Amino acid sequence: MVAASPGRVLRLAGSALVVLVAEPLYLLLDLAVVGRLGAADLAALTVGALVLSVVSTQLTFLSYGTTARSARKFGAGDRAGAVAEGVQASWIAVGVGLLIVVVMQLAGPAVLSALTGDDALARSATGWLRIAVCGVPFILLSMAGNGWMRGVQDTRRPIVFVSAGFAISAVLCPLLVHGLAGAPRLGLPGSGWANLIGQGIAGIAFVARVIRENAVAGGTSSIRPHRPMIIAQLRLGRDLIVRSLSFQVCFLSAAAVASRVGVAAVAAHQTVLQVWNFLSLVLDSLAIAAQSLVGAALGARVRIGDQAARDATSIAMRVTRLSVALAVGLAVVLAAGHTVLPRIFTADNAVLDAIAVPWWFLVVMLPLAGVVFALDGVLLGGGDAAYLRTTTLGAALIGFLPLIWLSLIFSWGLVGIWSGLTAFMALRLIALVARMRSGRWATIDLKT
Repeated sequence: MVAASPGRVLRLAGSALVVLVAEPLYLLLDLAVVGRLGAADLAALTVGALVLSVVSTQLTFLSYGTTARSARKFGAGDRAGAVAEGVQASWIAVGVGLLIVVVMQLAGPAVLSALTGDDALARSATGWLRIAVCGVPFILLSMAGNGWMRGVQDTRRPIVFVSAGFAISAVLCPLLVHGLAGAPRLGLPGSGWANLIGQGIAGIAFVARVIRENAVAGGTSSIRPHRPMIIAQLRLGRDLIVRSLSFQVCFLSAAAVASRVGVAAVAAHQTVLQVWNFLSLVLDSLAIAAQSLVGAALGARVRIGDQAARDATSIAMRVTRLSVALAVGLAVVLAAGHTVLPRIFTADNAVLDAIAVPWWFLVVMLPLAGVVFALDGVLLGGGDAAYLRTTTLGAALIGFLPLIWLSLIFSWGLVGIWSGLTAFMALRLIALVARMRSGRWATIDLKT
């Protein structure tokens, strides 16, 4: 059986968490550095960074999908095949990344103009985006690298590569933006260059590693593109992109409705949503551990037969228990600190009053999320992306969107919005538990 002791799960989760939080932490530094230039530059950075995030994060299948396929081969004792998945995912990263660069260089000005409605702001944001978007191929290469390394359960190198890239960006950002230590004072474009250089270093490190691993593992395939494997990865990626878009639709709709309730309501909603986003990274790290371990367990079917499914189920239960325990602990902290913690984010009494509603919804949602995130990881490890796509989209269409728009029509405010988010989570929970009990997730063949 693939080892799934609490220590191993936590090592995998810890590695994933460091990688997940590195970018948000760097963005905070970037905002602080650029914010000293003035409100106009800060606004341009936030808009440009939003566009960059949207165009790159939709391709997280390069990480999650590659982990599932790589882990399956690793569990079967085929390390060369597991690394080959990383090679082919890297080719997808380069191809799609270059396409995004070209499209955004051409369409970026129009997109930013439509978002901002301000010509001066759009011009500033465009200047930043045209530099930073050149880093998208490297961002995607890092995603692919994280994917196959998680698949072979390499927990150290992803931390080193990602941390090194962001550390270099963190040093360069103030130097290039403000012209410190003899560096040229580039202003807002300096932030874009710092971002590009750091992403480039991390991406190149992942490429160098996959090439070396391919040679060391004695891969029978060369590092050239392998069309059947790329098609199989893109098929899995299609399902994960639709799933990701379902999340985007839900959260964008929630923000749109909250903005129509009032200033205090939208501030409260976005504040609690940011707390949720951070906590979701913590839970997602355990889901990634589940994905890697379950994928490897199921890959062992070629050696141990039906025992592989039983091992994968055992791992799923262990990780789910850990995830629920963590989620309940976080919920207790939020409940105990409901009068203190919100004041970290604002001193405005109207916003503090409004926060009470989504805050308690978040407390209720967290234990549900503990199960949902863990089982998401389990099913991804089993390659059950099509089921996740369909049920996530269904939960959005049946549970969330009706409540969110009824909330707008009948003026239910934040209660209606967060009832919709809770229903979305509850429906996903029901679907995931049903799938787990069926056992079908453990029988999917990830064809090349």
